[in-house]
Amino acid sequence: MIDADRLTALAWLDTGRPAMLVQVLAARGSVPRGAGTRMLVAADAVAGTIGGGHLELQAIQRARALLDAGAGAEPDDQAIALGPTLGQCCGGALTLRTAALDAAALADWPAEASLFDLQLYGAGHVGRAIVHLLDTVPCRVSWIDEREAEFPATPSAPHITRLCVDGVEAEVQQALPGAFCLVLTHSHELDLRITEAVLRRGDFGFFGLIGSATKRARFLARLAQRGVAADALTRLTCPIGVPGIPGKQPELIALAVVAQLLQVAASCQSAAKAQAQARPSSSSAAGSSTRRL
Repeated sequence: MIDADRLTALAWLDTGRPAMLVQVLAARGSVPRGAGTRMLVAADAVAGTIGGGHLELQAIQRARALLDAGAGAEPDDQAIALGPTLGQCCGGALTLRTAALDAAALADWPAEASLFDLQLYGAGHVGRAIVHLLDTVPCRVSWIDEREAEFPATPSAPHITRLCVDGVEAEVQQALPGAFCLVLTHSHELDLRITEAVLRRGDFGFFGLIGSATKRARFLARLAQRGVAADALTRLTCPIGVPGIPGKQPELIALAVVAQLLQVAASCQSAAKAQAQARPSSSSAAGSSTRRL
């Protein structure tokens, strides 16, 4: 996906707008944002955030003071203990680097990691509300519908791709392994065809179908009759959305669903990290093999 703050930095550079780049160079303990977080500061504007509060206020003032003074090429590094220095409740410490925004800083800007890849089927009210929320979330979305007129007239963010195709269930095969999938089309029969395609493929990270518990039971019965494996059927999430958010307005459903996607993404990342830490390194494995010999 494309980082919105990086796009802002590019636009400011292109127009010759003087600005400073503030980044969290290192962080330890409890801090508002981690290492690598960036914020742009111009004389009359700020893009991004390093966590808000007193820390950010002081950082903005410092950046503008350096901007007014005509900061040179050397970066300004500041070590901050949040409690003693700023009186904040956080017990951590961090180092802020403030430097002029230039082409070199833009070239060093890291790509923002995508939290998940999503195939979203359906451009109705709920689909549009979900896409609206995902507009600023670091993810990649394929938004699929067979009705061109249902997509909003305004363009989507660069990380959201619209696809208007016939036989939309065929797009299931185009998803990356581990991708998330949400099905919320205008037709139960179309929902069923997509659901069958997703469950038969099986390598999705999360699969959600809009509807009630009754719809889930009916779909599971029909899919079982069609020979879809029982272990695949158990992975169908329907209804969708985190529990405890009442209301059937599209905006409220969307809030619950996006929260659920973020929860699943965090769980997947934690599981992958734990698996990587549990896996022995190649050097350890080689040493172990040598000892057995």
